[in-house]
Amino acid sequence: MLLDSFAWVEYIKGTEMGDKVRRILKENDCYTSQISLAEISSWCERNRIESRTYLYAMKTQTKIIPIMDDTLELSGKIHSQKRKKIKDFGLIDAIILAAALENNLKVVTGDRHFRDENIVAL
Repeated sequence: MLLDSFAWVEYIKGTEMGDKVRRILKENDCYTSQISLAEISSWCERNRIESRTYLYAMKTQTKIIPIMDDTLELSGKIHSQKRKKIKDFGLIDAIILAAALENNLKVVTGDRHFRDENIVAL
């Protein structure tokens, strides 16, 4: 399973969905796209939260999937296709989805942008 940034934010906030993320982490081999490190760093900065502990958790509790050229090419195609239906579908979401597809993983998320995908909903 690939945890997207939405899942990590819930984990950090300690919500009910965050508790579900904790269970998923304990019971499964989990992955995180490298791009989520930047998203979580930014989210922590905007919310005045020290990011070091959470970035460490991401790196030690999951395997980080590097962003490869093939992933970026696929994410561009996904982004273009998704924007036809979902006007605010972001490029970072496309990168995360591409990483999941390339590695045959389900995305763990509560993000509405992934509603038509192979996900584990929070």
